Amino acid sequence: MTTRVVIADDSLLVREGISRVLEDGGFEVAGQAGDVDGLLDLIGSASPDVAIVDIRMPPTYTDEGLRALTEIRERHGQSMGVLILSHHTEAAFAMRLLSEGSTGTGYLLKDRIADLEDFTDAVRRVARGGTVVDPAVVGPLVNGVRAKPDPLAELTDREREVLALMAEGRSNQAIADRLFVTSKTVEAHTASIFSKLELVPAADDHRRVLAVLAFLEA
Repeated sequence: MTTRVVIADDSLLVREGISRVLEDGGFEVAGQAGDVDGLLDLIGSASPDVAIVDIRMPPTYTDEGLRALTEIRERHGQSMGVLILSHHTEAAFAMRLLSEGSTGTGYLLKDRIADLEDFTDAVRRVARGGTVVDPAVVGPLVNGVRAKPDPLAELTDREREVLALMAEGRSNQAIADRLFVTSKTVEAHTASIFSKLELVPAADDHRRVLAVLAFLEA
């Protein structure tokens, strides 16, 4: 089944570029919009699987993309994914994004669009209800939390690696592949992370989001 996507960005050139990349990757681009109002109207008529939204759009060019996410969740719940794009690495926006919706959400730098495989993989993961955070946002945070006391202080270096990949929205199997370990090993590290962060037993996806939020807040 083809994934339906709508794109919102005030730049026609950017919209067309994203559209071309997605169409080449096998997606159906159901429409484009230049502002939040146009995006919301488009979602109502096109019923997409994913909305790809620039974080800064008219009229203020600040956080319109995140405001659009809030409106989309109020109108449509978790029935569709939302992938926010930004030119800049802003961890606070990533944390706010995850707080707005625990499933089917993503935050990527626009530079990632140039990597067809990574970008289309991120769109598909968001469409399936996954959470995606750009590695460029995650990386500096990993280094930053080492310098001061924080909720992650008890984590081992390997557990930090697992949590960093978890923050990117990777599945246990994808983390295992990246670290050249077994899925069982990743499950053990994940359980240890949950325990050290004092996240009580619940649905794994819910605890993964809480762990990522603790990571970003640190």
